[in-house]
Amino acid sequence: MKLTRKESVRRRHRRLRKKLSGTAERPRLAVFRSNNHIYVQAIDDIAQHTIVSASTVDKELKSQLESKNTCEASIAVGKLVADRLQAKGIKNVVFDRGGNLYHGRIKALADAAREAGLEF
Repeated sequence: MKLTRKESVRRRHRRLRKKLSGTAERPRLAVFRSNNHIYVQAIDDIAQHTIVSASTVDKELKSQLESKNTCEASIAVGKLVADRLQAKGIKNVVFDRGGNLYHGRIKALADAAREAGLEF
């Protein structure tokens, strides 16, 4: 039986989450990509607490972006989450691509976060 794309993403995500965990000093940068938007959270898995988040539905970005489902939108979200983390004094993160392939919008977000000063 052939897997659907959604089921393939879920399986990859479960496999990745066995190895990835975030702490307060080095949170997990979790990415969720839908057809229309992209969402990022920096999560402390030990305390089960979201430190910062950013997405294409944020008021800061919503008015600046023409389209919410492009690589340019992902770049803007990557820079925003990196700025918010650095304001909290965090530079190192663990990147959790959420089962998505490291390509396109996910790669654009990761590269923008790296350029903005995050290390992962």
